[in-house]
Amino acid sequence: MLLMPKRDWQWIYNDAYGFLSVSLGSDMEFLTPYKSKSLIPDAQSELEFSVEHAKFYIDFVERLSKSMSVSDATMVQLALNATAAHFLLKPQMPKSWFFDTSTMCVYSELAKVFQLRCQGVNAQVLVVETNIQASLVMLLSNELSLNGTKSLMQFECIKVMNDRLYPLNIKRHIVAA
Repeated sequence: MLLMPKRDWQWIYNDAYGFLSVSLGSDMEFLTPYKSKSLIPDAQSELEFSVEHAKFYIDFVERLSKSMSVSDATMVQLALNATAAHFLLKPQMPKSWFFDTSTMCVYSELAKVFQLRCQGVNAQVLVVETNIQASLVMLLSNELSLNGTKSLMQFECIKVMNDRLYPLNIKRHIVAA
């Protein structure tokens, strides 16, 4: 069952765990993977889950349902993390130097899945925010080592130039009539 936004939803920085969370009513809380150092100042205190947040969340769920085949629980997790990232993460400059340049031109759009290549490893990412030159993407893979000292964990976000995004390899079956 998909969770749909309600009036009592709100963003709370959970000091006990050290992550931003979404209070989904009196008995449920969802922890995002975003720590205080990556959040805008407003996210450090209670903040309403606004109508704008709800619209983004619902649109993201609809787009995900068309682009991915995942369980409702996974879809809610991705959409809540994407909403948090879109509205509450500090703006980032692209960090494209970690990734190989793609030889294919792609069209980046919200909730679309791509691959990034880093040190010979492919990782799946989900677009959370995009413009004509760059996209903020969320890592879907478990972990991605960027270099000897830095790595991204699942659901963390990084901004990259769109020329670093590789289309997913989709196996196409051609049926001759």
